[in-house]
Amino acid sequence: MTERVGFLEALASFQFMQQALLAGVLVGAVCSALSVYMVLRRMAFIGQGISHAAFGGVALGLYLFQAPTAWADLGIDLTTALFCVGVALLIGLVSKRGLVSADSAIGIFFAAAMALGIVLVALRETYAADVITYLFGSILAVTRTDVIVMVILSAVVFLLLAVFYKELLYYTFDEHMAAVSGLPTGFLHYLLLVLLALTIVVSVKVVGLVLVSAFLVIPGATARLLARSFNGMLALSLVLGVGSAIAGLVLSHYASLPSGATIVLTQFLAFVLVSTLVGWRKSE
Repeated sequence: MTERVGFLEALASFQFMQQALLAGVLVGAVCSALSVYMVLRRMAFIGQGISHAAFGGVALGLYLFQAPTAWADLGIDLTTALFCVGVALLIGLVSKRGLVSADSAIGIFFAAAMALGIVLVALRETYAADVITYLFGSILAVTRTDVIVMVILSAVVFLLLAVFYKELLYYTFDEHMAAVSGLPTGFLHYLLLVLLALTIVVSVKVVGLVLVSAFLVIPGATARLLARSFNGMLALSLVLGVGSAIAGLVLSHYASLPSGATIVLTQFLAFVLVSTLVGWRKSE
């Protein structure tokens, strides 16, 4: 039996490990930043709906770009991004106009997008094993092109969060007063949905469509138990998200476990520990 190479040694020796670590940090950071808004705005369900609906975009990309090349991967990512943004905006439009309730709109588009994805996968001429990568993630299979796309999309998300920081903060805590004050609450609502869609695209290759919703909820929910201010909650969420991504990658390396699932379980363990400690302190 060959001895397993240490994590730091593997990180120094193999480019794919370096790309995996960078991808994990990027996803941990961008998901954790948006997680604060998802938790405070109670958008966990819509995050789950859009992340699962993204399967339709992935399947469409795989159907349109079947040749295994770097350009094909870029085309798949772009198709998925446009599809996710479209679904997010449609959910927001239908629910805002009062045609159906928000949860009904999520359920309708989620189911339709998943059905479209299944049909497109069935229509492909090649074997659909690569679909598994998008469903469950494979951080060690992240390519240089994937990292570049993640960097660009993460930069866009962080830039928009910074530019509209005050407006989003006001909208997050009191939508009614924000509207009375003249803030474009409709625009801010759609902005959050677009940022959510882009964040899901960033995260797909790392944690997969099945688990990305956990990445968008657990860091923010854990941070909320500890923080006394919005900025504190944001900082703690970022620390938890990035820290769990690194810790999960290290654990998965030594235990030979799926990286995405290990990262999510690490986040869950942190949530359990924090909620237990907070519960004990309140009971005293």
